[in-house]
Amino acid sequence: MVKKVEGFTLIELMIVVTIIGILAAIAYPSYQNYVRKTKRVEAQTALTELVTKLQKYKILNMTYLKAGQPITLDDVGHSGKIPQQGKTTYIVKISNVTAGTWHLMATPTNGQVGDGALTINSKVERCWFEKQDSGTGACTAW
Repeated sequence: MVKKVEGFTLIELMIVVTIIGILAAIAYPSYQNYVRKTKRVEAQTALTELVTKLQKYKILNMTYLKAGQPITLDDVGHSGKIPQQGKTTYIVKISNVTAGTWHLMATPTNGQVGDGALTINSKVERCWFEKQDSGTGACTAW
């Protein structure tokens, strides 16, 4: 009488592990790209909210200066980090502040996003630099 053996062979298990590995190799980069885009959109939204705060400051004070000096992000209640709480993915800096103009740049933190800088100015001209070059390469509007 022949005894029937139940279970999987080593070859069958190796095939399943190989298929799972191929699927993971395809899915993980797509997931990373999705996370990168999500964090970029979060930064764009935060910059837009910061623009609103800057405009509100100018309406109340008639200038972007405070006692003759350029305002800072603290003056409009912003920490300079995106998100303001939790793990920072972008650092925001304000520059070129005059009585009527300013320039904001959000730069990804090292190893967090792997994406380029986002900029916006007082004319609401928006720019995204695809490569992490601190805003000097080709600009794509966002």
